[in-house]
Amino acid sequence: MNLTEEIKKIRPADETSMEQAGRHWKTVGKPLYSLGKLEEAVTRMAGARWTADYRIRRKGLVILCADNGVVAEGVTQTGQEVTAIVAENFTRRKTSVCLMAEVAGVDLFPVDIGMVSDVPGVTRPEYKVAYGTEDMVKGPAMTREQAEQAVLVGIRLVKELSEKGYDLIATGEMGIGNTTTSSAVVSVLLEKEVEEVTGRGAGLSSEGLARKIEAIRTAIRRNRPDRNDVLDVLSKVGGFDIAGLAGVFLGGAIFHIPVLIDGFISSAAALCAVRLCPDAVGYIFASHRSGEPAGGMVLEALGLLPFLDCRMSLGEGSGAVAAVPLLEMGLAVYREMSTFDEIHVEQYQDLT
Repeated sequence: MNLTEEIKKIRPADETSMEQAGRHWKTVGKPLYSLGKLEEAVTRMAGARWTADYRIRRKGLVILCADNGVVAEGVTQTGQEVTAIVAENFTRRKTSVCLMAEVAGVDLFPVDIGMVSDVPGVTRPEYKVAYGTEDMVKGPAMTREQAEQAVLVGIRLVKELSEKGYDLIATGEMGIGNTTTSSAVVSVLLEKEVEEVTGRGAGLSSEGLARKIEAIRTAIRRNRPDRNDVLDVLSKVGGFDIAGLAGVFLGGAIFHIPVLIDGFISSAAALCAVRLCPDAVGYIFASHRSGEPAGGMVLEALGLLPFLDCRMSLGEGSGAVAAVPLLEMGLAVYREMSTFDEIHVEQYQDLT
């Protein structure tokens, strides 16, 4: 696979399908636009699927697991060993998102794209780019070639899920230190001050937050990532999980599958995907507004509105999975509710 050639396959979401979906909504026997964002989402998903007549039959959550060398700078409350522990618990269905996914009927696909350890059931050599990134404070987190490889892994994963009949993909991640790399990426791409986009992650103290901010500043100053070159940014201050998720969002656009952003980390990846190919935004959906400081900033930059605002910051894909039942409810009304003609009621007129 060649990234440039893959990106060339992307076309804007289909306007005709969205227009047809919008017309159908007006015939559904309820007040116009009364399902708000759910109607908008169902309509946008028609554009992403390139048909106004679609279903959500199989739902998958891609969880990309990776470690980050910047953890050596004291920017996290826990050590890298936690990444492997949680990754293993994905296979045992013993994490928060596992339980949530079971309720929502979402299949889990945890993938080791760059952990420092191998975990049975998660690690497969064809997906693993390297055993963790380098410490970005000391130099580039990875090579440009590794960044591109990680993006291509994400595209490949979507291709495989598409071939298995998945209609909706949620994104998740697991990697100690990845709010640090996400803040670095977002700071560069949105041209924001580091302290504006950096939060406490998994419960940092004020002293820890100060170390985190300084580490990001130092990494950006030392590596001088080019904000106009996404692969350069990813390779210098990013992580394998962010790069891989950027590929998942691009893969959704290539294979016409809607992809749900989870929280801050996957929103940073979505931002990378859209900077690589602006047309990809038509296939990306925001599940919730992350509790991290820059969560809302990134969604605003993408022009996306979240379905939920629960102040969640768990990660793993938990917010994306929580939004899936809402989308299915909206689609059920769209597909199955009687029309005004069928219930012999005069159709509402759009007087706005």
